[in-house]
Amino acid sequence: MKEMVLKKFEELYGNADGAGVYFAPGRVNMIGEHTDYNGGHVFPCALTIGTYAAVKKRTDRKLRFYSMNFEKMGVVESSLDDLTPSDAAGWTNYPKGVMWAFAERGMKMDCGLDIVLNGNIPNGSGLSSSASLEVLTGFYLRDLFGFDVTNVDLALIGQYSENNFNGMNCGIMDQFASAMGKKDNAIFLDTADLSYQYAPLVLDGAKIIVTNSNVKHSLVNSAYNERRSECERALEELKTVVDIKGLGDLSEEQFEADKDAIKDDIRKKRAKHAVYENQRTIRAVEALKNNNLKEFGELMNASHVSLRDDYEVSCDEIDVLVEEAWKVDGVIGSRITGGGFGGCTVSIVKDEAVDTFKEKVGAAYKERVGKNADFYVVEIGDGPSKL
Repeated sequence: MKEMVLKKFEELYGNADGAGVYFAPGRVNMIGEHTDYNGGHVFPCALTIGTYAAVKKRTDRKLRFYSMNFEKMGVVESSLDDLTPSDAAGWTNYPKGVMWAFAERGMKMDCGLDIVLNGNIPNGSGLSSSASLEVLTGFYLRDLFGFDVTNVDLALIGQYSENNFNGMNCGIMDQFASAMGKKDNAIFLDTADLSYQYAPLVLDGAKIIVTNSNVKHSLVNSAYNERRSECERALEELKTVVDIKGLGDLSEEQFEADKDAIKDDIRKKRAKHAVYENQRTIRAVEALKNNNLKEFGELMNASHVSLRDDYEVSCDEIDVLVEEAWKVDGVIGSRITGGGFGGCTVSIVKDEAVDTFKEKVGAAYKERVGKNADFYVVEIGDGPSKL
């Protein structure tokens, strides 16, 4: 990938001498979905797939972007004097948003850049290609301009830009997982205060398989922002009877005792998911520490049911993938992962069942949905780096 972006850089811009090559990973979330903007816990890990960039400083204020994943757009030209979002800017709104967010914090670039990108995260798969791109941008800006920011800051800046520049009300999980990834570890993150610990995820005798439904999700235009506002309203209603900062502060028992403060059945279901999913995530990490992979898998399955029925962010195609996975001997757990409305499932599958899993789930999906599913046996990798 390094050679590919440098070659393309030279082809487009004439000379790759002095260009730096950078990488930031995508992520998969093992459990703890839609809890990150509700003050709950999440359990993601960085992947070894992600986004690569060759970047070189210019002598003027011009910005030139090119993505090998969106070749039809060609070189997209912009300027440091025009850091505003637009439909025409397409994918470049993500790096431009990060540049804008740095400037908002008083860290202004003193020259433009030539940039070539290439990613091996399937677009729209729910494996956080956008967060990967945001963290990557922050990482190379820090390196090139000497900005004084930590990797946690890179995650926060990425989230801020996506919320305020791109209009996507995401939580912190995706950017945090990309910025803070550690090989062979998942990150047990409390999104209420950003305290975190690494938990080894070396699965003896099993693999993590991500299955892509090939149903594209577009979160900005989807019900994602709607779910967030439903939870915020439910939280305000609960605050009239109980002293909490976020839904993640409640146990299941407290929620059941006070849930009638929520005056709408839909909001009640959304809040229930946020509370129960948070507790599932805490229990899942505990199960992992005790080498109880069976319980971890059962909690993954319960997470899917909750996302399907209470949070209603699954879709028919994803439900088929999960149902078919549950039928295969050797599948420890399977659930939707990511924002929802398409994208991917994540499954833990015993080594001896991996081929059968791909074969059976793939065939059943083709038969029931009429589409092909793609399977990735994923590895857990580190955070961003300069190559």
